Amino acid sequence: MPNARYALVSYIRNPVGEFVENLRRELHPSLPHMAAHLTILPPRELAGTETAALAFLEEACSQIIPFDLELGDVETFLPTTPTVFIQVKRSAYRVRELHDQLSGKALCCAENWPYIPHLTIVKTERDEEAQSALVIARERWAQFPGKRQVRVEELMFVREADGQWHDLALVPLGRGQLSSKS
Repeated sequence: MPNARYALVSYIRNPVGEFVENLRRELHPSLPHMAAHLTILPPRELAGTETAALAFLEEACSQIIPFDLELGDVETFLPTTPTVFIQVKRSAYRVRELHDQLSGKALCCAENWPYIPHLTIVKTERDEEAQSALVIARERWAQFPGKRQVRVEELMFVREADGQWHDLALVPLGRGQLSSKS
């Protein structure tokens, strides 16, 4: 698939994920619905084949122990990009290590920006929209009653086609850890 872009994400399927998805629909209803996720590898073209990339991911992820992280404040990447996000507060280093470990072989690429673990709420077209969304997102997040924790135990390898992202393969963490203890 020429010029296809791929990414690696951890879907957030808990009350935090539901909160982000609802807030995204409120702040930018014209955007296509995207599941709440933590991006581990930002979009990239592959250095090798899709099959090689998946084989590398499965092997590398089998040795990585699942972990929990805690989310922090709502921030923005302005003026670089009009994106509003929730910071990863506790265990951000684990997410960075995961990113660095998986950025090799068939998934190696030059990324546009330094990797910062975060949970995107919304990316807008204009800076003013992001500033407005930031104010609302901070108010809503301050009222969020649930735990601000996320468990990272599986990743989804995704491919962009026709402007939309499609799930290719679920990659669990720690599978090799289980078999080595048996």
